Parts: sequence; structure tokens; C-alpha cells
Amino acid sequence: METLELIRAGAVIAILILSLGIHEAAHALVADLCGDSTAREEGRLTLNPIAHIDPFMTLIVPLFLWMSVGFLFGGAKPVPVNPARLRHPLRDMSLVALAGPASNVLLAIVLMVLFKASIHWGHYDAEALMPSTLYWGVIANVFLAVFNMMPIPPLDGSRVMAYLLPSHLRTAYVRLESFGLLIVILVFFVLPGSRTVLLGASEAIWDLVWLLTGGNWA
Repeated sequence: METLELIRAGAVIAILILSLGIHEAAHALVADLCGDSTAREEGRLTLNPIAHIDPFMTLIVPLFLWMSVGFLFGGAKPVPVNPARLRHPLRDMSLVALAGPASNVLLAIVLMVLFKASIHWGHYDAEALMPSTLYWGVIANVFLAVFNMMPIPPLDGSRVMAYLLPSHLRTAYVRLESFGLLIVILVFFVLPGSRTVLLGASEAIWDLVWLLTGGNWA
């Protein structure tokens, strides 16, 4: 791998680590606002990404994926949330869950503005190191938001779905979380069309971010 590509990989992974940290900090903040201070007490209500790093999912997996298939994805240590300490457990858990993906959409907007500004005002070529790194940062955050909002336990979207489901279906649905990793693997690697749905949703969010940042800065 060329030196420039290695530098880009390191910069993009750094953005991913920061994004994952903000994602988890957003969960912690909303949980704290809703009455559960568990994450704050355990030092997770912080933007310091070191507090949220999982060595395997935050460092090894993203680096392996980037260097092997040119794709970026990863995870962080889940923020501890005690539903019993929330003022309105079911509703508040859905708000805590929404906070993470929402933070990634906001980050995607910020990075998109920086990407466009680097080209429009900085006169960089889109393939140059800085704008291309920002571009991949947008992709990573859009994908993180969409992936986490899929209604598959234990992803964030499942917390929202649990809130929306009628009570006679909720218990069985929540129990699926014990098989969460297996379900995620089956859905995205076995179920036909699942990745098409994921990519389609990511493209829709990308288009929204593009429009919210002023479209093409001609």
C-alpha cells in the first residue's frame, strides 16, 4: 500500500474512532438527561474516544476492512444504561437509542460542509488527501447511522421498535436480543436483498445530507 493511502487510512480511521466516541457519548448524555447516571458514573459521558474504544471493533476491524476491501466500518464499547433508573423506561430507552445515530447524521453534515468548503474555497482536487478523507468520513457516519437504526436487536433501531410495538409483541421481540449477533449475521449475509436495503437507505441519507449542506457549491 502506498504511503499516501496509508496516511488516508489512518486519518479516516481516526475520524471513525472520533465518530464512534461521539455516538456513544450521545447515548450517555441522553440517558443522563433521562435520569440514568450509570454511564456518567462509569466515565462514559465524555467525548474522549479512549473511553469508548473496543480494541477489536474500534481498531482491528476497521483497519482490516479498509486494507482488505477498501470499506470502513467498526464499533465501540456499548454505553451502560440501566432502564430501571430512567424516568420513563420504555420511551427513554428509545430516545437514548436515537441519540447515537442522530449524532452520526450531524457529524456527516459537518464533514460534508468541510468537504465542500475544501474544494470550493480551498481549491483542492476532490481526490486530494484532505477532501477524500472528509468524504470517507461522511460515508462512515451515514453508514453508522443507517446500520444502527435497523430494527434488529441489539442495534439502536430495535430500542425504537420496542417502544412502537404493542405490548403483546414487545416481550418476544426484546428476547431476540440474546441472539442479536447471530440475527445480524443472518440478515446481512444470508437474507436476500438485505444489503440492497441497507445501501439504498444509506444513499437516501447521503442525498439528504447533500441537500441540507446546500447541494452543489457551484
